Amino acid sequence: MNKIYPNAQEALDGIVEDGMTLAVGGFGLCGIPEALIAALRDTGKKDLTVISNNAGVDGFGLGLLLETRQVRKMISSYVGENKEFERQYLAGELELEFTPQGTLAEKLRAAGSGIPAFYTRTGYGTLIAEGKETRQFNGEWYVMEESLPADVSLVKAFKADKAGNLVFNKTARNFNPLAAMAGKVCVVEVDHLVETGELDPDQIHLPGIYVQRVIHNPNAEKRIEKRTVRS
Repeated sequence: MNKIYPNAQEALDGIVEDGMTLAVGGFGLCGIPEALIAALRDTGKKDLTVISNNAGVDGFGLGLLLETRQVRKMISSYVGENKEFERQYLAGELELEFTPQGTLAEKLRAAGSGIPAFYTRTGYGTLIAEGKETRQFNGEWYVMEESLPADVSLVKAFKADKAGNLVFNKTARNFNPLAAMAGKVCVVEVDHLVETGELDPDQIHLPGIYVQRVIHNPNAEKRIEKRTVRS
């Protein structure tokens, strides 16, 4: 099975549709699949539900999809860096499902592990728990949270081999392996592409069984979200 595609546009061809759910890796602008996001914008697909820690910034990352009004709903844990997100949400133009960060991570991991739901103490007694099943274990109350499967995952990795085995770079690992696991189809954008067998098996962070399509993007911009330097 050939998993290597020549560019982001061809990697998304035939797998994205209006109204679908996508899991997108990254944390802020760290480890985002920027070429795949731009290609998704160019498809013009709309009414999308996007599962991602946050929504990028104005004019970059997932902020591109907000500008073109392709996102109907965000499932996120933090959305504080995007003015267009704020405007759309306050105007009632964008749905938002706020999810505690650790719960969001586990929802994605559970989806990729075939676990439909789990119990967590996080959120019990708050608005997060409203309408959800609660249960007591060993004298403590827990909230049942359902997993978050996605139709397509868009992921950024540092390195891949041609079998789709992935290595992530430091903090850019963040939500990427979890998002990859959650998708029925996983598309990965990588800085470096090597032959199958070149990666040390002990260094592989996510096995290729989760990955269906790979593109090589050696010239990603990797924009810094907040630059702090000495005067």
